[in-house]
Amino acid sequence: MRELGLRDTNGILSQPWVRPRRSSAGLGLDQVFVSTQAERAYRARFDAAATSMVILHLDGPVKVRRGRDRPCTVPVGGLFVHPAGHDLTVELGGGLNTVHVYLTDAAFGPEQVRLNEEVGAVDPLVEQLMLALDGVLRDWEPSARTYVDHLTTLLASHLARRRQPPPTVGLTERQLAAVRELIEDRIAEPLPLADLADAAALSVSQFVRQFKASTGDTPHRYLVGLRLRHAQRLLRTGTLPIADIAVRCGFSHQEHLTRVMRSRLGTTPGAVRAHAQNVQPGAHSVQAKAF
Repeated sequence: MRELGLRDTNGILSQPWVRPRRSSAGLGLDQVFVSTQAERAYRARFDAAATSMVILHLDGPVKVRRGRDRPCTVPVGGLFVHPAGHDLTVELGGGLNTVHVYLTDAAFGPEQVRLNEEVGAVDPLVEQLMLALDGVLRDWEPSARTYVDHLTTLLASHLARRRQPPPTVGLTERQLAAVRELIEDRIAEPLPLADLADAAALSVSQFVRQFKASTGDTPHRYLVGLRLRHAQRLLRTGTLPIADIAVRCGFSHQEHLTRVMRSRLGTTPGAVRAHAQNVQPGAHSVQAKAF
């Protein structure tokens, strides 16, 4: 079989904003093409290629937009996966060092494999295999060919298994803390789901699944719960008008706060305030559960 080269890729690596460092060109590899480079910010459209593309981000985080999707914040070690046979429109939001791997259908064996589109996913095994391929290029010697074939087979096999959605394991403590901090900072503002996902460095779909696994709630219900909790605290400890508290806590108006509080907690802002004012010093009240 002929060697895989730049003409078998989707054209990103031929662009003037790409500064190549090393590649597998001239090494006789027929199922994989590997390239390491620095890329500048860009937005462009590329025709479909016959190869599947996997990009490993060596630094970051950086925002990446695929097509008309919302931008996704991709962390260091994040992946961009694009299947063979699909056109690609992509926007890179900043400078980035990357490793690109392009795989032929033959690399996946006899099974017809079409990878899922992914932006921002993190997979330690894919990362290590791609770094190993780059390391072979950096210190190339002819005897490494068998090792490259072995790495290529492992990478293709693992990518094929990734086509099924991975088990939902939930957010890390750091991710959940970042999301909660964002909510607290912007408690009075409309908060798009994409902004919450960005705080966790995940795509929206990944964020929704993992957030639910961590909290047992959807992001929307959790957000409303925190807003109700904040409103209860202000009602119990301050003298602000209820209408002002509603707006400060992200509700459209007093009636909105009243409706949500009655639905969730079985009480009203006025009742919460009245109860707090009637509690004797030193007495303890049981706080209503916000969510």
